[in-house]
Formats: sequence, C-alpha cells, structure tokens
Amino acid sequence: MATEIKAPTFPESVQEGSLATWHKQVGETVKRDELLVDIETDKVVLEVVAPAAGVLAEIFKAEGDTVLSNELLARIEEGAEAAAPSAAVAAESVAEATASGGLINPAARKLAEEREIEVSQIVGTGKGGRITKEDVVNYKAPAAAPVVAAPAAIAEQVLEVGDRVERRVPMTRMRSRIAERLLEVTQTTASLTTFNEVDMTALMNLRKQYKEEFTKIHNGTRLGFMGFFVKAAVEALKRFPSVNASIDGSDIVYHGYQDVGVAVSTERGLVVPVLRNAENMSIANIENGIYDYAMKARDGKLTIDEMTGGTFTITNGGVYGSLISTPIINPPQSAILGMHKIQERPVAVNGQVVIRPMMYLAMSYDHRLIDGKGAVQFLVTMKELLEDPAKILLEI
Repeated sequence: MATEIKAPTFPESVQEGSLATWHKQVGETVKRDELLVDIETDKVVLEVVAPAAGVLAEIFKAEGDTVLSNELLARIEEGAEAAAPSAAVAAESVAEATASGGLINPAARKLAEEREIEVSQIVGTGKGGRITKEDVVNYKAPAAAPVVAAPAAIAEQVLEVGDRVERRVPMTRMRSRIAERLLEVTQTTASLTTFNEVDMTALMNLRKQYKEEFTKIHNGTRLGFMGFFVKAAVEALKRFPSVNASIDGSDIVYHGYQDVGVAVSTERGLVVPVLRNAENMSIANIENGIYDYAMKARDGKLTIDEMTGGTFTITNGGVYGSLISTPIINPPQSAILGMHKIQERPVAVNGQVVIRPMMYLAMSYDHRLIDGKGAVQFLVTMKELLEDPAKILLEI
C-alpha cells in the first residue's frame, strides 16, 4: 500500500517554502513519525514526519526546490522492508563514496552529469559528506595550469602565498525574507527613534530581594527583567493607544489588546514569538512564556502561529553588550522598544553625583501614525514605571 507524503498546509502569511534537507533517501526503511524532510519557510523550519512505517519508494522534490502548500513530496510503501544491496551494488557504492568523499543526492548527480562535472572533484557539504545540489551549483573547476617551456636552468624559489579563501553559499529563505522585510520598512515607513535612560536601581534591588522566593513559589521560574519591561509596556500601551495601533491602507487599526512580541536570536536569524494578551499575564507567566519560546527557538520548534501577529515588539540587544541602538520596526506594527546593556554611570541625584546602574531605552516609531509628543511621553511613562516598580504592580 502506497502512502503519499505531502507538504504541510501553510497559513495565509506563508506562500511557499524551500525543501531544506532530506533525512531519508529512496530505498531506506522509515518508521512511523520518523523525521523525513525539513521545509524552510520565511518564518520557521517545518518538519515532515512519516505517517506510516515502510520504505521510501519515491522522492518528487529535491533539496533546494520550491514547495507549495500540500504539494506532493514523496511516496512510502507501507509494510515493505529495505532490500539488502547486492555485493556489486555495495561495492559500487563504497567506491563512489571513497572517490567523492561521500554520497551524492539524485538531483545533484543529474546536475553534475548535465554540466559534465566529475563528482569525485566535488566536496560534499551535506550530512555525512553527502554531495548536494548546491555543491554542484557552487563547484568551480580548477584552472588549467599554463604550459610553459622550462628554461635551461632556473634557480629554486620558495613563494609564500597567503590564503584568501572565500565561500559562497545561497541565502536561506528565512534570511532572505528578513532582508526583504527590513528593506521594506526603511522604504515604506517614516521611521524615527527617540531615546531615554532608566535608573535600574529600584528594579535590581527588588529582583535581588525576591528572586529566590519567586523561584520557589513559581516552580523554578527565574525572575528576570523582561517580565517587568513587558508589564510596563502593556501599561504604557493602554495609555497611548496609537503606539499599539497599525496602518492598514488608508485606515488606522486600534487594537483593544496587547500582543507583545519578544525578539529572539537563533542560528538561522531573528524571530519574534508573540505573548498573546500580555495584559492578562502575570510576571511569572511572562517569564515562563519567554523561556519556553527561547527553548523552542533554539531547537527550531517555533510554529508559524506563535510568530504571527503582535501589536508591539521588545528587543534586548543588551544581552550581547549593546549600549545603544536604533531598532527597526517590525511591520505592520508601528513601534518597537529596544533595551540595552545595564552599565554603571555617574548621574546627578538631588544635586549629588552618584554611581547608578543605568540602561538606555530606544523606541523607533512610524511618524505617519505616532507624533513625536506621543512617542516621547510613551518612553517617559516606561521610565517612570521601571524606576518605581510598585507602579507596575498597582497599575498606576
């Protein structure tokens, strides 16, 4: 019995994907729920697993091919077992692997034959040294050495040549989409950034005093700063609805809820999972949600739904040592808050110069929707709430 393997149903915000990696090849035995193939979209990497046990009979999409929603990818013969290769076939495979440094994908072999490239000359970058289609595309034949007549007598010379190695790889779909969106923002929004600074003394003392008790009561949840920043942002968004709004054509959409996106850096690029209805979340729930998203992002398990939407975004470059920056708006949102490194600096307090832990805040906003006065007042509100955390808890 044959079972078709199809691509997942993509949401409306995702038009297509790229087939990233086949984890099984034709003729190999697969188990039920075993990972078969990764599909990379502009938001996440989707994993397609086997719906039944059997043998992978056919593959219809090669690595690097464009994949549409519900498109046929492969076919599995249920209940079959992989046949043991004959001695001749096994010997041929071993010889091929030895000659090329690894195996070669069918699509890569076909392309190599079309371009008349000897596969033994290609270095495979795939899993286990496998030669992929990209390896064939990026292969450059070594230049033929010029034939020069040798003179009667040449003194031996040793030339020291410095290595200037370059490596060209195709941009991933996610990175390509990130580039497109960032460029689109700079071209379609009237982006402006306003700055302020926060004295973190009160917040750091509060965290130091209660972090152990907080962790015990909330089943190991760590008390960080992000929970306070999200709660402060929610309160400020309630007071300044235009910062929580978005532009849709010639209309302004005011959102009666606060879905706060938290930027998370991954090896594939920056992703922004969303805390839904953050106005109803406690600090413990916020910290738990951010931790869960961070772990999913690390493992590539974030879903498209978890990164779709959002009315406001917070990004924290301070964890990497950034002292100040101008964050880029995450469309279709109208504003983004940038947190930065906490650094001790001399400041004037009641006429006295004292050393305080200070953090710069930066808010980039779309000037088409948000006036400068509103943006500055929003950031001042954030400052006041964070410097007196009791106001956050009392919502005053």
